[in-house]
Amino acid sequence: MTKLLIIYHSRTGGTRQMAEAAADAAGAETDTLLKRAEDTGPEDLLSADGYLFAAPENLAALSGAMKEFFDRCYYPVLGKIEGRAYGLMICAGSDGENAAKQAARIATGWRLKQVQPPLIICTHAQTEAEILAEKTIPDADLAKCRELGAALGAGIEMGVF
Repeated sequence: MTKLLIIYHSRTGGTRQMAEAAADAAGAETDTLLKRAEDTGPEDLLSADGYLFAAPENLAALSGAMKEFFDRCYYPVLGKIEGRAYGLMICAGSDGENAAKQAARIATGWRLKQVQPPLIICTHAQTEAEILAEKTIPDADLAKCRELGAALGAGIEMGVF
């Protein structure tokens, strides 16, 4: 049986909502496991057939917890997960491009296969209060997350990727 692993970090709830929406849709297509970045280890990556990484952009970079996940798992799986499919979702206050590039560079180092351009959801949080506040991702944006999860799950299940 195939498995999609969705790994996320969320401090204010936005990325969590995105990851949960993707997981709900992917679960209808293939075996799907949703895990927080801090609870995910190399063994989880090795046991999955594809990945969806979901992270907030903090200060124009991946969040520290998501970067720590990549740091902790990078070398133990290097050369062991090549060619597996991946997707990427970023929850950003402005543009999210730098976090997407940072994650893509890591995935390139693992020789993963990007199957769709990164999905960046912008919350437009610009003030300290807005940035630190709990997020509510609009239904239209969550629908995009569900579409990505369903497509990635179906592609992995059918062996397309």
